[in-house]
Amino acid sequence: MDARLEEDSLAVVSTGTEDEDQGEELKASDEAVAFLSSIEPAELQKCVFADSLVTVSEGGRDLGKFTVTVEFACRGQQPCMLLHAQSQGAIDDCPCGTTVTAYLTTDLEVLEEDYHEYVELEGHSLDKRCHMVQRDDQMVIDKVTVAGEEVTKESVSYPMSVLSGLVTEGSSLLLKRLINLRKKVPENMTFISLEERLHIIHTTFSGLGVKQLEVGVDTVEVFGVERTVHSVENSPITWQSYFLADGHLASRVQVGSPVTMRLLQLPSKLQKGFEKIPLVWEEDMQMCSKFLDRKEELKADHASYLRQHPEIRALISDFLQFLLLRKPDDVIQFARDYFLPFASSYSAEPSLKAPSL
Repeated sequence: MDARLEEDSLAVVSTGTEDEDQGEELKASDEAVAFLSSIEPAELQKCVFADSLVTVSEGGRDLGKFTVTVEFACRGQQPCMLLHAQSQGAIDDCPCGTTVTAYLTTDLEVLEEDYHEYVELEGHSLDKRCHMVQRDDQMVIDKVTVAGEEVTKESVSYPMSVLSGLVTEGSSLLLKRLINLRKKVPENMTFISLEERLHIIHTTFSGLGVKQLEVGVDTVEVFGVERTVHSVENSPITWQSYFLADGHLASRVQVGSPVTMRLLQLPSKLQKGFEKIPLVWEEDMQMCSKFLDRKEELKADHASYLRQHPEIRALISDFLQFLLLRKPDDVIQFARDYFLPFASSYSAEPSLKAPSL
């Protein structure tokens, strides 16, 4: 393929790990840890919204879409932030996509995160899922890779004491929103992250300053944040993101890639396009009144439950998208395999097999 999946998604970057295997333990900088500790509830409140961008090639061809939502949620009895990000589209006409669902504390510590990446090639498929969860002061990480008919499973755990300043694919998206709010990136913002082989690596954030950017027919001022994933054996890989004053993501690109994620229209203009249409009841007003009362009662009850569990919408949406893409003959087995990594524990030999194209 002309462009790697990382250029069109949130894919974890595979980098050299000789430092981790042979050298001293990598740690986040004091400045990075201090930034996470300084996050205020009022700042998080300003980060609760949805972003939707299109993915385009260098020549302007529509390749797919990229969405990010951040909500307040509860995991068990613990209040937290729920981030759901999804990239889907095609590279060289091959369907591909990435989904990240993360539960984060108010200082962006990961409680649980699920990362799913797939690419469909002619006669071959690649499917990666990585699930991490805090359990008994450990971060337990399970990864399943399905390449064609071959299944590879990896597991590792780290004491939480060595993961101070950890930034994952999910938390990095919320972190950049917070950095944008302050319009300033402290010096030496070096965090730790996990590469594809589940080793600890360094990742840094820096500011790109303010510039003018065209969004649709408008020219607006945006603030840039750069994230770099460092490597011993390979060159660093860098992403640049630019944000509007209200925090919405305006563009995102991997440096050197011909693929760009762009905002097509300012969010304020999109909101003006929706108007409330009043309902008119003309017959049997008493019956209609009872019906409406009961309808509102049920809607309020259902809405309350969905607000308490916003992950429901994300899970159903992702599952249906993947189901329709694969179109398996055995839907029940497919559903079992899809949701298996979400289980808190599962057998050592799960029946995970890539569906045929």
